[in-house]
Amino acid sequence: MMLGFLLARAGVDIIVLEKHADFLRDFRGDTIHPSTLEIMHELGMLDGLLKLPHQKARVLDAQWGDTSLTFADFTHLRTHCKFLAFMPQWDFLNFIAQRAKDYRTFQLRMNAEVTDLLDEAGRIGGVYVSTSDGPLQIRANLVVGADGRGSLVREKAGLKVEQLGAPMDVLWLRLRRIPADPEETAGRIDPGHIFIMINRGNEWQLGFVIPKGTSDQVRERGIPGFRETIGSLAPFLRDRLNELRDWDQVKLLTVRLDRLSRWYRPGLLCIGDAAHAMSPVGGVGINLAIQDAVAAANILTAPLREGRLTDDDLLQVQKRRRLPARLTQSFQLAVQNRVIKRTLERGSLTSETGKPRLPLMLQLARRFSVIRRLNARLVGLGFRPEHVRS
Repeated sequence: MMLGFLLARAGVDIIVLEKHADFLRDFRGDTIHPSTLEIMHELGMLDGLLKLPHQKARVLDAQWGDTSLTFADFTHLRTHCKFLAFMPQWDFLNFIAQRAKDYRTFQLRMNAEVTDLLDEAGRIGGVYVSTSDGPLQIRANLVVGADGRGSLVREKAGLKVEQLGAPMDVLWLRLRRIPADPEETAGRIDPGHIFIMINRGNEWQLGFVIPKGTSDQVRERGIPGFRETIGSLAPFLRDRLNELRDWDQVKLLTVRLDRLSRWYRPGLLCIGDAAHAMSPVGGVGINLAIQDAVAAANILTAPLREGRLTDDDLLQVQKRRRLPARLTQSFQLAVQNRVIKRTLERGSLTSETGKPRLPLMLQLARRFSVIRRLNARLVGLGFRPEHVRS
């Protein structure tokens, strides 16, 4: 959506295809990072965006056993917005779509699912689409696969995927939030358990991290046992745990961490999770995707507008964004292996007294404000923030 908006704004004819009738999805990434908010400022749309319902997180806190600490402090960033904004993804997408419709070169087709690529002697010349009105063929000078970690586009293009692995999955759920509850978006870590609490105003979005592939085992223990575990990790929620009645209220996120060796073919480019699926560590997936979109628009606008797009232009997008994606994934791998995996194994991060032993990276964040600021820059801005060209 962001790439389509930016290209249409520059006078390029584009069509955005969305297979659903709307953008309403449960438990999608809802974190709008300072880097994205800065882009919205550059586009003159920040004030309008922030009129939509959202919650601000100026710090990210964690509870490790009995130890409380701040992992990231965004208040020192050199950006217009020194916070993360938690906003439903459908509100963000609808906002961009409405602004994009001001440009005559922008089209958005809902209920339009890409089913295959139009391959013309090795060059992708368009897509086959299933719509509510029947099958359709759309020809294009460039097809962009922005269809996420389960990308059909990259599969049909035969692009090679490098699997990096993830030791966990996440169970997401929601519970009512009351005024007496804590304000902070935070995480709690105990031997064997990692629990995420995101303040969404009138409700809590809760993430229960489990070892990879164990969701069936968790369900076999039943809802009462699951409620009891949540109550032990967040005692203030005990008075409303009966609102969690069945497993239909709990959604599984199967975590993937992978990347393409090559992001493009003649006539085709992948960006975002389709090019580099991110772990939920740091909630940076949307941040990386938006940065990819801005970089792609900056590099591809002139070649597309002037009808001189080449494979080298697509290569330039990959070169621009490959290093930030890989560095971010390296950071996520470190957190996965040194904190998450060892925590879920229960005993590996406990001291001789049986109490949780704080990992080194959290010890440093607790002791040094510069580490908290560095973490905020990494999460909030990334390794290579992009800026919109006028």
